[in-house]
Amino acid sequence: MNGASREALASAREQLDALTDNTSVDATTLAEELAAVTALLDREVSLRRVLTDPAQGAEARAELAGRLLGSRVGAPTAELVAGMVRSRWSRSRDLADAMEELAYSADLVAAQRAGGLDDVEDELFRFGRIVSSNLELRRALTDRNASVSAKTELLHSLLGGRANPVTERIVIRLVVQPRGRSLEAGLDALSKLAAHRRDRMVAVVTSAVPLSEGQRERLSATLASLYGRQIHLNLDVDPEVLGGVQVRIGDEVINGTIAARLEEAARRLAG
Repeated sequence: MNGASREALASAREQLDALTDNTSVDATTLAEELAAVTALLDREVSLRRVLTDPAQGAEARAELAGRLLGSRVGAPTAELVAGMVRSRWSRSRDLADAMEELAYSADLVAAQRAGGLDDVEDELFRFGRIVSSNLELRRALTDRNASVSAKTELLHSLLGGRANPVTERIVIRLVVQPRGRSLEAGLDALSKLAAHRRDRMVAVVTSAVPLSEGQRERLSATLASLYGRQIHLNLDVDPEVLGGVQVRIGDEVINGTIAARLEEAARRLAG
């Protein structure tokens, strides 16, 4: 997003935080209702355009949204949606994209309240790795001819009772409502959103063998000192790195693996 949409999204995030700071607001219900509004905006393109049309006037757009939603959503959702449609958006689709982000954020608030946000972060990362390495599973979850119920049942069999309920809920939503994204991209975005909820950066750490608790603590402390903020470690094991660790934070890679050193040595010899 850019321009007006970026400012509108920032305002919507603040409004969501203000709502969910009140523990009387049911974050799970808020998430489900925002997801339903997102689906409505995806289906009804003309409605989305009207709700983002500056010629309609901010209050007129808010009133229209209120009439359409009526008693179908609770007061917190209605308040949040009204605030969002009052804002200016650079593109009509940005409103739906922002609505979806807030739905997932509300789910993460529910996990945070229950003390399960760490689990959700880790489970999203691990599930993304499983999907990337299992082509048969990926095909089953992204098959356009497969029914929603079939995909939901498959995910429930994989995650039900094994993962945090919030993880299962948001992965099911991502799979049945991909909104044009690849499954891997969607899982990566959710993982980053979970980390942002904790105001932390995500470091993907690849090593030949699992790191010990002491190694994880030292690496986390070193990265926090280097970047000036708390770092969440997503740990991946790959025997091909031989030894050492590779750390990826965003687009930056710190490669201290033996495999990387051997490759560098081979390049120098060849040169």
